[in-house]
Parts: sequence; C-alpha cells; structure tokens
Amino acid sequence: MSSIVLFSILLALMLTGMPISISLGLTVLTFLFTMTQVPLESVALKLFSGIEKFEIMAIPFFILAGNFLTHGGVARRMINFATSMVGHWHGGLALSGVLACALFAAVSGSSPATVVAIGSILIPGMVKAGFPMKFGAGVIATSGALGILIPPSIVMVMYSIATNTSVGALFMAGVIPGIFMASMLGGTTWYRAKKNNYPRQPKASWAVRLKTFRESIWGLMLIIVVMGGIYSGIFTPTEAAAMSAVYSFFVAVFIYKDLTLKSVPKVLLNSANMSAMLLYIITNAVMFSFILANENIPQELTNWILDMGFGTIAFLLAVNVLLLMAGNFMEPSSIMLIFAPIIFPVAMKLGIDPVHLGILMVVNMEVGMCHPPVGLNLYVASGLTKMGITELTVAVWPWLLTMLVFLVIVTYWPTLSIWLPRALGMM
Repeated sequence: MSSIVLFSILLALMLTGMPISISLGLTVLTFLFTMTQVPLESVALKLFSGIEKFEIMAIPFFILAGNFLTHGGVARRMINFATSMVGHWHGGLALSGVLACALFAAVSGSSPATVVAIGSILIPGMVKAGFPMKFGAGVIATSGALGILIPPSIVMVMYSIATNTSVGALFMAGVIPGIFMASMLGGTTWYRAKKNNYPRQPKASWAVRLKTFRESIWGLMLIIVVMGGIYSGIFTPTEAAAMSAVYSFFVAVFIYKDLTLKSVPKVLLNSANMSAMLLYIITNAVMFSFILANENIPQELTNWILDMGFGTIAFLLAVNVLLLMAGNFMEPSSIMLIFAPIIFPVAMKLGIDPVHLGILMVVNMEVGMCHPPVGLNLYVASGLTKMGITELTVAVWPWLLTMLVFLVIVTYWPTLSIWLPRALGMM
C-alpha cells in the first residue's frame, strides 16, 4: 500500500510539469511527515552519508571536461578525421557523423553535448552537400545517444552511486556494446544512403587521413588518459575524471587555442550550473531510496516477482518496458536514480550480473533520449535544425528501430557487456 501511495504522489507531482528533482523532494517530505514515523535525525544523517560518496565527484569533473572539449574545437577536428576515413562510402558525411559521435562520446560522457558539438557543424554541412535535413537530423540525434554508453559516462556513474557497482567495470563494459551499437547505426545510415543515392565524398588520400589524425590526436588521447589510467590502476575513475578536466583545459586553451583564457570562467560557470542541477537530483534521489528501503518496497517487489514465478527472461522484458515507458516523461539521470534501487535487488535474486544490468539500463536511457515527448536529443536537434518534435520523431524512426533491435540483443546476450571487464580482471 505504501508503495502505491509513494509513487502516486510522485507521478501526480510530475504530471503538473514540476521538475523531477523538486517532485522527488516534495514526495519524500510529504511521505515523511504524514505516513511514517522515521526520526528526522536519521533522515538528515542518511542525506549526508548518501551524497558523500567519492564517486559523485566524478560527475562535475566529467561535465567540465565535456564543456572544455565542446567549446574547444575538438569536435571539428574529429569530424575531419572521420570524414577522411569513411566519407567516400555511401552517405559519407552521415557516416562520418556516426563515427565522429562515437569518438566524441568517448571524450565527453554526455549525449546532448555530443549532439550539439557534432550536429552544429555537420548538419549544416550535410544539407549544403545535398542531404535532406531530416536525414541529417535523424543520424545525429540518434548517434549522439552514444554519449552515455561509450565511456566515460555520467549515467554510469549515477548507476554506480545507486547500486555500489564498480564504475571502472561499468566503463569497460560499455566499450564493446558502444562499438556494436555505433556499427549498427552506421549500417542503417549506409543502407538508407545507398537506397536513396545520397552524395559521397571524394576518397581521401592516406596523407590527408594522416594529417587529420594528427590534428585530432590530442582530443583522441583523452580516451587513453581516462580508460588507460583506470585499467592500469594509475588512478580511480574519479581521479580519471579530474585528470580529464585538467587535460581538456590544457588541450582547448594551450594546444588548439580555440578557447581563450577569458572564456574559461564562462565554461566553469556553465559546468557548475549543470553539476548543481544533477547533484540536487542525486540528493533528492538518495532520500527517495532511503524511504523505499525503510518501507521495504524493493523486498516486497522482489518477493512478489519470485512468487509470481517470473524468470530472468520475463523480468528483463518487464524492466525494458518499464524503463522505456519512464523515458517518455523523465530524463536519464532521474530514471537511473529512481529505478535502479528498485530493480537491482530483484535482479540480484534472479542471478543477473549487476554490470550487465547497468549496461541494459543505460541502453534503455539511450532509446529514451531519442523518442518523444521528453527525448533530450530530439529537443537539442530541434534547436539546431528548427524542426518540430513531431517532424524529428518521423526523421529518427529508422535509427530508433535499430536501437530497439540492439536493446533486445544487449538484454539477452549478457556476454556482450561483461566479457571485456571479466577479461581484464575487473569483475
């Protein structure tokens, strides 16, 4: 009964259009003061102990690194490199968009940042080259979602905070699925471009490819700094986030010189605003999780599912449906922080690997970012192209269908997610 009341209050508040962070906070306060006898002292203690985790520090650092790279011309150099490699294939510029999104995702950790950085440069270029605006918007809006699957990923850090799963193992687990998904999106792009006879770029010489690679190497090196540092044990994922922020600042200001020292305070302020928003959501989500645990809601759900005789296959299907429905009206960080503490205990009882579950949830978040009404990537792409959300929804459907096929694959083929971290001895 308490679970029904709790979620009814939360849903009612969200339906009023109230931000998810405030909805969470008011739900917790309403429940605390009217329906439970939990001492407020223990609530305050849980509030502080819940947000003092070292892993949370990774979030503002990754946001800062992504902002430095977005403003620092790294995206343009990655696009030039990607175009030199795949531009001569069918739909060359669109394919280079998929590849550039995958590369930028590996240094930014954010899907909206990837869409902005790559889309603002590539979509006008594609239209100028003769591609329909819908095609360009569909490619970039969906490929930008790779930002939360290919590590480093802020959403993976959120899952780690909610479930105490290793951030390093999650990062490594995202590598192969990220490459797999980028390949599937690229395949869809190539097929539609060939079918509609969209333009191709002249084949670049190896000298041009080498030149564009050299120009983009400083941005690409961040992948080695972060992933290599974590795997080799030189630093933790949180320390890797701090290193990535320092490295991104150095590259943007002193090597590429696309960002002046005068512009740095503005980047810092934008990053602080984004970090504060996410940390406020985390704070309220910690309290929400505390109420759930205090009312034994995850345990009751676990027992009910086991009593109903749900197996792993049926449970994972139900999780996908639940998360895809949640993606209709919530953004990824909120979904992860609210649903992970509920789903996680049931998954552990059914013997599902926590890293596999994390990647499965992240892929669901990716799909959610690309379908209405709250698909963040659609809104970002709408701002870039001036297209309406309905028009964009039609534009992304071939790639969205590809993402749903990939979701089924990653759901029922756990080896895709857990092979690499196991091979590296991280689980």
